[in-house]
Amino acid sequence: MPVEDIIKRFAEKEAQFKAERDNYTYSQTFSIQTLDEDGRPDGEHRESSDIIFTPDGKRFEKVTFAPQDTLQRIQMSQQDYDDVRKVQPFVLTTTELPKYDIKYVGRQQVDELSCYVFDVGPKVIEKNQRYFKGRVWVDDKDLQIVMTDGKAVPDIVTKNNENVFPRFRTYRENIEQGFWFPVYTRADDYLHFRSGDVHIRMTIRYSNYKRFGSTVKIGTPVEIKK
Repeated sequence: MPVEDIIKRFAEKEAQFKAERDNYTYSQTFSIQTLDEDGRPDGEHRESSDIIFTPDGKRFEKVTFAPQDTLQRIQMSQQDYDDVRKVQPFVLTTTELPKYDIKYVGRQQVDELSCYVFDVGPKVIEKNQRYFKGRVWVDDKDLQIVMTDGKAVPDIVTKNNENVFPRFRTYRENIEQGFWFPVYTRADDYLHFRSGDVHIRMTIRYSNYKRFGSTVKIGTPVEIKK
């Protein structure tokens, strides 16, 4: 299959997946730690939440656990929270496709999956927008992203502010036939600041995926005898 057709088809499948995932409830646990020179945690931000629906069908995030933040050498920014919601579980749909340069790298085996491999990066970085830059693995059967490795861009560095972001890897799992849902994200990286490097470790776990509502199919009527 020509590379252009592969990209077009997996973007279409990603768009279907995004619409499907928007109909699911799930739980999410996010934590980020700073590590000292011996690799021991010396600060942590942790948060658990449920992605649920109101009775009238509106989707929202309900925080279920948020102990006191003990981070001292870094602090969470709005961009960090935005990345947890949109960049770490990266989805490359037909709508997002024009924003990215995509380069075919080759084929690679990931566990038992045969995958197409692509390098992905934003064509233009617009103000106040977040993007993914890195590598994606696309299952050659379901034509969906099954793994991503890269980082959120851009880093935001000004005279009075440094907001830099770690490299991460996100794994997906076949939760529903043909659709691969994010289940785990991990980062173990050094953030480079003018004052020195900070070693961080980040994890995001997604669990308890459940479809909201029900599907009704209308077929040929069948008489049921008493």
